[in-house]
Amino acid sequence: MYLRPIRLGGRRRRAARRLIGVLVIAVLVLGVWLAGLLWYAERIPSDPPDTGERTDAIVVLTGGAGRLSEGLRLLAEGSGEKLFVSGVYRGIDVDALLQLARRKPDDVECCITVGYAADNTAGNARETAQWMRSADNRSLRLVTANYHMPRSLLEFRRALPDIKIVPHPVFPEAFERECWWCGRNSALLVVSEFHKYLAAFVGLSSPRSARG
Repeated sequence: MYLRPIRLGGRRRRAARRLIGVLVIAVLVLGVWLAGLLWYAERIPSDPPDTGERTDAIVVLTGGAGRLSEGLRLLAEGSGEKLFVSGVYRGIDVDALLQLARRKPDDVECCITVGYAADNTAGNARETAQWMRSADNRSLRLVTANYHMPRSLLEFRRALPDIKIVPHPVFPEAFERECWWCGRNSALLVVSEFHKYLAAFVGLSSPRSARG
């Protein structure tokens, strides 16, 4: 008569302990994830880049507003000898890019190379590495959005370990760097970039995937 309640109580206690264990693990995982997210957010550049250092090449990663025009400006000002635009859609040539950036073709057209092979950041790095070696360049200025810079540097330093890379972030108006958690779009963008950074860190970047 008295064994059954004792067994039920023991089962309940074991179930409660398991539930508490799961909750503790979930809290720990959430805490680690949140700490990693904050660490990544702190790595997003917030200050204007130093344009005083000259590099052999300027590399622009397509996929966001302001990147190409900034790269063309740097080329026109002599911050680099050549401009490589990585990840361009098929059918778009240098003239079309210059028209999009509202520059005259004879200003900088001779110094621009367009790459069509890449469709993600890892592909940008591989495509750029091939071009850099073929052109015997030893340094580059990397132009991309500030929120995209940490992952870009990770991929580029992996693909170009012997090349000096100078980060040159641009600052999209739609992205609130100082209060990224205040707006839904900025928060989702940082979370997405953080997850992509983790995938790149452990080598899970796919050779063919969505741009960016």
